[in-house]
Amino acid sequence: MFSADDETNHLLETLIFSLNVIVRSNPGDRQRISEAYFIAKTFAASIPLSAGSPRPRIVACLRKFQEHKEAEEIEAAGWMLMAIQERIGEKNMPEWEKMKLIADKAVGLLSPPMRSVH
Repeated sequence: MFSADDETNHLLETLIFSLNVIVRSNPGDRQRISEAYFIAKTFAASIPLSAGSPRPRIVACLRKFQEHKEAEEIEAAGWMLMAIQERIGEKNMPEWEKMKLIADKAVGLLSPPMRSVH
């Protein structure tokens, strides 16, 4: 069984890894990560909370992350970032505020999706 500190450390390592993927990506890959992140954000928001918990959203994003990871697609980073943000949003683990700052910086490196003009 993991302690709260173990979970925090693991999540922080994963967040930093995801941030590094974003930072080291070429512009095309970063755009693909951005698109995946914003799709994940919309997708997660469409899933109802369970007794106030975002766990169903986290699990769904992690499933999508795994699908992209198995296909060796860079979009996996966007799905992981969304899952991490949902977990941080619970605000019930050590250092969540610091992790939120890092996650927000990672999102800040992503471009919002292009909207078509009609």
